[in-house]
Parts: sequence; structure tokens; C-alpha cells
Amino acid sequence: MTQTTLLQYEAPWPVHSLDWCKTSAPGQQLRPRSAFRLAVASFTENYQNQIAVVGLQDERVLVEDDFTDYPDFVTLCEAYHGYPATSLQWQPASAQSFSWSQKSPSTELLATTGDALRVWEYSGDGAATSSSYVGRQPAISSGHSLTMKTALSGQSKVQNQSAGAPLTNFSWNEKSPNLIVTASIDTTCTVWNIDTSTAMTQLIAHDREVYDVAWLPGSTDIFVSVGADGSLRAFDLRSLEHSTILYETPAPKNVPPPSANPSTSARPPTSPLLRIAFNPSDSNYMSTFHMDGSDVQILDMRSPGQPVIELRGHHGPINALGWGSAEHPLLATAGDDCQVLLWDLANYTQGAASPRSAGSRLNSPRPDAKKRIVTEPVMAYTAPSQVTNLAWSPQIPGMTMNTGYSTATGEWLAIASGKTVKALKV
Repeated sequence: MTQTTLLQYEAPWPVHSLDWCKTSAPGQQLRPRSAFRLAVASFTENYQNQIAVVGLQDERVLVEDDFTDYPDFVTLCEAYHGYPATSLQWQPASAQSFSWSQKSPSTELLATTGDALRVWEYSGDGAATSSSYVGRQPAISSGHSLTMKTALSGQSKVQNQSAGAPLTNFSWNEKSPNLIVTASIDTTCTVWNIDTSTAMTQLIAHDREVYDVAWLPGSTDIFVSVGADGSLRAFDLRSLEHSTILYETPAPKNVPPPSANPSTSARPPTSPLLRIAFNPSDSNYMSTFHMDGSDVQILDMRSPGQPVIELRGHHGPINALGWGSAEHPLLATAGDDCQVLLWDLANYTQGAASPRSAGSRLNSPRPDAKKRIVTEPVMAYTAPSQVTNLAWSPQIPGMTMNTGYSTATGEWLAIASGKTVKALKV
């Protein structure tokens, strides 16, 4: 009897956004199953999109047995979303102890972006009903509900139509879970207080669309963003009059000479940056990648301007990346080449700020920090088709089933590939 290393969910529609719950359900810490809940969102080119919460059909799927006839995950509840959700996230772990003004302690929040920032309240089934259920579908889904609490779309600073412009992504603040910062195609970022449903500040962040945004771990003031202008910028809510450009993509080679049309020369061609993510255990390091790019750039906040590490392992455009939560977190990347690659950068990122290099060379921007090229991931998984997104689980404690079988502590990585979501044990 071995521990399962792969769990699967077949959605009724192509999956785009997905996230793994950050904590067990309130009051369900003893139920191993409640750590295995995913939120998924559809991507269909109409106004009929859905979001859903899925959970384990039966805890026994975690140890390989005769459960191959069952799907591992079943849909617990779903909700209508209209436009596709560009991003979907569970509340941070800190939200369970936060004193919300209008939320019951027994429910959890999810948030989505699309044409607006929507905050959803998810209510799982109570401990009494779930302890004795039989693995038949109707019995499972009783008691689960997903209801929209608020839809926030601000008046845009840049465009004068009544509704806000579409949002591309958002970051949920870990330290202060009432704060969410959203990124929009109208060049702005907006910081929302979702407890009071108010926009705290909106700033013009980039020259073009903003594609992703991330709070600095541990901070409620500093966030970074990337966008179509090819720049990575840092903002501090305490001094909004200026931002810091941490990185700009090099101008593409072989560009045709500017045409006589002034509007094209006003916007020099750049390579957009699509995603940004901090290393949670060392927030000096961030990872990003270019649109249609197959390499990942690792940047060090202390020596901005150029990547300190470049990861070269993919043979097609990258679609997603994410850091795990281990003490030395792995970085997962996934792309159109059907590959999911896990990178261990601990050996490359430690000791980068050694005092010897800090004082030498007259404090010029660390010329000794040469870019390292890493071509060997520590693990690789080949999916049956292009991988569009991924999400890490938190560390899930090992558990012993009532049948006597046990599982090991560790992380899982969920990947979306077409209509299939696979959870891989790392």
C-alpha cells in the first residue's frame, strides 16, 4: 500500500484559474480531507463562466487502493461568474484569525478578478454532517454554498466610462487580509479594503496594461507590478509620488525602423512581463517571465536592473510560475511544452549579500553579480497537454487513516491542463 502521488479532477469546462485552500476549513482541522480543497474557474469565450470548489471524494484516495473507479475530486459547489475569472484565490491563512466586520467565523472567503473584484463567501458542511457521509454525490454537496458578497469596480482614473476597466490579476495581503491590490488593463493598480468594500488608493502604475501584482511578503505598504510596457516596478503606499523601476526588459532585436505614423513610435516595442512572484522565504528574490518567453528571470531587489539567475529548461512559452512554502521553497514553472519543472534555487540565492561583495568595487551596482544560468530542474513532470496554470498547497501534515494506512507530510502542486486538474505530490 503506497501513498498516492497523483490526484485528478475532470472539470466540465476548460480550467483557467485555480488555487489550493491555504488552511483546513474552520472546525475541520481533524478532517484530513478539508486540506484538499481546490477552487477552479472556467475559461469559455462567453458570458457563462463558472467558479467551483472541489474536494476529495473520499480520504481513502490518498492511499492507493481500489479507488481507481472513482474520481478523486468531486465538485462541492459552484457559482456563476459571467466573464472568465482572470485570477481566483482563497483567503490567506491569516484570515481565520482576522476580526472581520461582516463575516461569520465558520465561513471562508474567496476572491476573483475579471470585470470586477468579487469577494465570495464559502460555507462548507458542518462537522456533524461530514463525519458519517457515504461517498455518494448528493450527500457530499449538501451544506456547501458559494455566495458573492461584494463586487468592487472603481471609477477608473484613466478611462471615463462608468464601469471600471477589466482586471488582470490581484494579490491578497498575508499580514492584513482585508487588503487586496488589483491590476488593470487601464494601467492602474488599486488597493481595496474588502472588509469595508472601499478603494483606498488607485495609482497609475505603468505606461500600458498591468498584468500582475504582488505584495512584498510581510509588508502592508510595498507591492510590485509587471505589465505590457516590459517593466517591473515597486510602489510604497507611504510615498506614492514615485515608484522604483526594478527591471526593464531589453528592447527586442531586429525591430523594423519606426514608421511615419507617430503613434507607433511613441510606444517603443517591448516584451511584456506577464507574472511576478516573490520567494516567500527570502523576499529579496522575485521571479518573472516574458510574454512568449521560455526562460524565467530571477531578480534580486538589492541589485535591480538585470536578472541574477535565468532558468532555461522550457521549450515553449511559459504560462505560470509559483513558489512552494517549504523552508527552502521550490519554484514551479509550467508552459505550452506540457512540462512542469521544479527548481531548487537555495544554493544560488544564499550568501548573495555577503559583506565582502557589499563593500568592494565602490558600491557600484554589484558588477561581480554575474547572471547565473540554471538549466537543470530538480524535478520534471510531463502533462498530456499544455499546462495553463498551477497552484501550490500549503504544507499538509501527514495523517493516519482509520484503516491504519498513513501519509507523509508535504506539499502538493495542482496543475491545470485543458479540462483536467492534476494534483502532484512533490
